[in-house]
Amino acid sequence: MASSYRNSPVCVLLILLSCCAGCCFGFGTFGFDFHHRYSDPVKGILAVDDLPKKGSFAYYSALAHRDRYFRLRGRGLAAQGNDKTPLTFSAGNDTYRLNSLGFLHYTNVSVGQPALSFIVALDTGSDLFWLPCDCVSCVHGLNSSSGQVIDFNIYSPNTSSTSSKVPCNSTLCELQKQCPSAGSNCPYQVRYLSDGTMSTGFLVEDVLHLATDEKQSKSVDSRISFGCGRVQTGSFLDGAAPNGLFGLGMDKTSVPSILANQGLIPNSFSMCFGSDGTGRISFGDKGSPGQGETPFSLRQTHPTYNITITQVSVGGNAVNFEFSAIFDSGTSFTYLNDPAYTQISETFNSLAKEKRETSTSDLPFEYCYVLSPNQTNFEYPVVNLTMKGGGPFFVNDPIVIVSSEPKGLYLYCLGVVKSDNVNIIGREYPIANNISLFHNCYSY
Repeated sequence: MASSYRNSPVCVLLILLSCCAGCCFGFGTFGFDFHHRYSDPVKGILAVDDLPKKGSFAYYSALAHRDRYFRLRGRGLAAQGNDKTPLTFSAGNDTYRLNSLGFLHYTNVSVGQPALSFIVALDTGSDLFWLPCDCVSCVHGLNSSSGQVIDFNIYSPNTSSTSSKVPCNSTLCELQKQCPSAGSNCPYQVRYLSDGTMSTGFLVEDVLHLATDEKQSKSVDSRISFGCGRVQTGSFLDGAAPNGLFGLGMDKTSVPSILANQGLIPNSFSMCFGSDGTGRISFGDKGSPGQGETPFSLRQTHPTYNITITQVSVGGNAVNFEFSAIFDSGTSFTYLNDPAYTQISETFNSLAKEKRETSTSDLPFEYCYVLSPNQTNFEYPVVNLTMKGGGPFFVNDPIVIVSSEPKGLYLYCLGVVKSDNVNIIGREYPIANNISLFHNCYSY
């Protein structure tokens, strides 16, 4: 089977659910828009224009470099329910992909009283939401190519009338052994897989300003716990998540879990990524009727958004074999180890009609094919994945189009990178129009 290339927006819907005794419960939903760091809307917000051109060798090389340099640690998910309205951030549910800030997706959140806004990175690969706070080491702003200085807000518990400290005897305090007494401020420290990348501080509680995700939205304020990040190191000082990180994992410390425990939403959320770098996030989204579902494969120590794939089909050639993979919004590409990588890539290569280009050392992709400058149409093998439970998920446009203007070279590449360890389905590898993932229950 083959598919003709087309450039159209693709949406990935990630529903995180938690179920009890075979039943799923739901509440309302809240939403936010988000944006990729290199997207045009974010360039406008930050006045940053000295970025790699989308589709260039430099663009995809930078994405892969960021993946290697800034791979975060945990993952998580949660449940369907009744008919309360979804929630989103008070500033809107938009998200933006910001390539100059680590190729991550960002959204604008509002915290405290008086309310302060922060441009935070969204990450399903970690749990804690933290903000730069009374900083010893953090980024206070950016210099744009035009020379304009863009100042970031820095949170301080002393300037918010609704702020309070989280004591060490709180159930959310994971470093109680480091506390001198039960009433002391609860410390936190999050180490990320990138060498030397860390956020350290103490937990605070304050108001997160939300709104119902509907045409006539209503304001909803929720008291949440988050990290007052006094010291940031590594990637956080080099452009990735400089103004805070919004963890979306399964742990009790994540904001979706906190909102669900307060009864505001079901323990679920959805994220949609558009090809233009914009997107949306909605808390409490229950998905659409009839969509495919698959269970998570959970670890007891640190549960993540880990699913099991039981069959791979490339160009109509289906092979049954099982492997697990993690959905991670903080990773750009899809990384697969063997045998999955070899099975998919070699089958794709055997069916590709264009000549393979082997001199692509500047790219993270191994399988790329030459297009003529005037070529407007071409076909490539369709890729389908079957998840545990039997649900097929179609990979929309499993390729990336790459141009090298100095060389006059135009390529399309299979958008998969070989991994030596964990399998990760990244943000730039859209599987179908929506995916629903459920913890402890699934149905078709």
